[in-house]
Amino acid sequence: MRIIKRLHLFIFQSFLPLFAMTFFIVLFIVLMQFLWKYIDDLVGKGLSVGLLGELFFYAAVSMVPMALPLAILLASLMTFGNLGEKFELTAMKASGISLLRVMAPLIILVSGISVGAFFFQNDVLPRAQVKMWTLLFSMRQKSPEVEIPQGVFYDQIPGYSLYVKHKNQDTGLLYGVMIYDIREAGENATILLADSAQLAFTPDNRYLYLHLYYGEQFENLREQGPSDSNVPFRRESFEDKEILIPFDANFNRLNEEGMRKQYVGKNIAQLRESIDSIALRIDSIGDVYAEGLKGDFDVRFGSDESAMRRLKSRKETVKAASLSLDSLLQREEPSRRNMIYESAAMQARNLSQNYEFKSVSFDDEKRVMRRNEIELIKKFTLSVACLIMFFIGAPLGAIIRKGGIGTPLVISVLLFLVYYIIDNTGYKMARDGRWNVEFGIWLSTIVLAPLGIYVTYKAMNDSALFDKDAWMRVFRRFIPEKRVRKVAYKEVTFAEISANVGKWRLHTLHEECEAFIRKNGKAQSYTVYFKTGMNLKILKTISSTLEGTVSYLADSQDKRVIGLLNNFPVIHTSRLISIGGPEWLRLALMYFFPIGIFVWLAGVRRQRKAIEEVTLTDKVAAQVTEAL
Repeated sequence: MRIIKRLHLFIFQSFLPLFAMTFFIVLFIVLMQFLWKYIDDLVGKGLSVGLLGELFFYAAVSMVPMALPLAILLASLMTFGNLGEKFELTAMKASGISLLRVMAPLIILVSGISVGAFFFQNDVLPRAQVKMWTLLFSMRQKSPEVEIPQGVFYDQIPGYSLYVKHKNQDTGLLYGVMIYDIREAGENATILLADSAQLAFTPDNRYLYLHLYYGEQFENLREQGPSDSNVPFRRESFEDKEILIPFDANFNRLNEEGMRKQYVGKNIAQLRESIDSIALRIDSIGDVYAEGLKGDFDVRFGSDESAMRRLKSRKETVKAASLSLDSLLQREEPSRRNMIYESAAMQARNLSQNYEFKSVSFDDEKRVMRRNEIELIKKFTLSVACLIMFFIGAPLGAIIRKGGIGTPLVISVLLFLVYYIIDNTGYKMARDGRWNVEFGIWLSTIVLAPLGIYVTYKAMNDSALFDKDAWMRVFRRFIPEKRVRKVAYKEVTFAEISANVGKWRLHTLHEECEAFIRKNGKAQSYTVYFKTGMNLKILKTISSTLEGTVSYLADSQDKRVIGLLNNFPVIHTSRLISIGGPEWLRLALMYFFPIGIFVWLAGVRRQRKAIEEVTLTDKVAAQVTEAL
């Protein structure tokens, strides 16, 4: 028992430092990605170091769901790779300790991390995201620092445009100043020209203070009309003038309450409550719209009740007459007919616009509901992803037996890229309503969980997962080697062949080849390939008939016949020609495009090769028949 405890301690000492190192490295990388994404919203705003540090802290907390699975994958891969490379894992197995027992302490640890990740997603992450997005939106709305360039107009002050010809960097004086007050726009702008000026902020940072020296001010006294040729204006010369321009340079933090109402700021209970309320609202809106649709197509005869009673009393006595709307319209005057057409077209346009508006509002409600459902499911996916990454990384490290940063890092990054691409694709498809929300968010788990089970099974059974010879044997089952037929002339044979029997065999081969080519004249499309595939049984029958015919005719004493027999191809019956197995497996492979495309391309190549071989067989069979 003491040995097992020491073993557990040894495994923890090997894993935890690597996990801490990889976690903070990955977290730093994703944080830098966040920084470069929003760098334009942060630079040039005069933000304090404290505010930036607060933003980066909450951003780092929000990036934990992305960094944690990759850190577990890389740390477990490096840990067991190091143990395998130093033969420590071999020594443990030689002592009777199975791989599962070696992994047991880390399974418990990663399970604890997964449970902690669930509570983190539910309790900590919503608060961090509320803080982060509120800070980021507040920083976006903050006015930029006033840094007026030389020789160009500066338009970052709302309602004003400033031009400075020269700026003294030592004294801060501005020379050749031109100010356009364009708050009223058009030709009513007020223009100030000054020889020099000083720029500063008021103590409360709410106004821009300009002290102008030796200049003029031009201002229209009234707005110019269309017929006015002369508009009075005012011209003022000054030696010293002070103006205040509204410009709030303070940082104003937005209220967090608005962000708390968004899906990113809610826990599981709040998300479920929101989903229920949105679903109820969607049902209510759907009922209202359905009633409206019925009303839009009701035929109305007016509100005269006596007229309606007269119509009802006559409906049984008057015989039904066959009337055509076209004939009724033709009886109307042309002007009246045009008015009816225009009225109908206008009513149709109004109905179309009304339906489009209802469709947009209905889709908005469904989009908000999908966002809440996605956020609810993501509360659970992180915990499952941590477990899956561990059960991929630990067995894979035990198999490859490579420690350090090199090989484990490459494998981890490739696996995580696959995970990220699948997860991001599923998220976008679910967000846009193209896929079911549950399927889209759980897609990465559905794809990678079998890989984790397979790798764990292989590692526990000491299977040679990366053995080159083993993989070559597997590939040869699907991509057979190219074989050349070699039929040698026999000087002495025990039995002479019959030409009639040979022709009958060749005729049978010809009919089988023609039947195959008629049915399978070209390679199959993507969907047909996975749903039906080529008839592999017929191809095997042709191959069997061909080999029997060649074997029979090989005893011929005619050297020309023997030479022609060598022209017969060896027909390959590769499994890629027709995908076998249960229908659900073939359909799953078809819908999983990254793998399905490669399988289909390889299968199409083999199908074309099979068609060429059968065509050549038919051609050579005709030549041998003539030779006989």
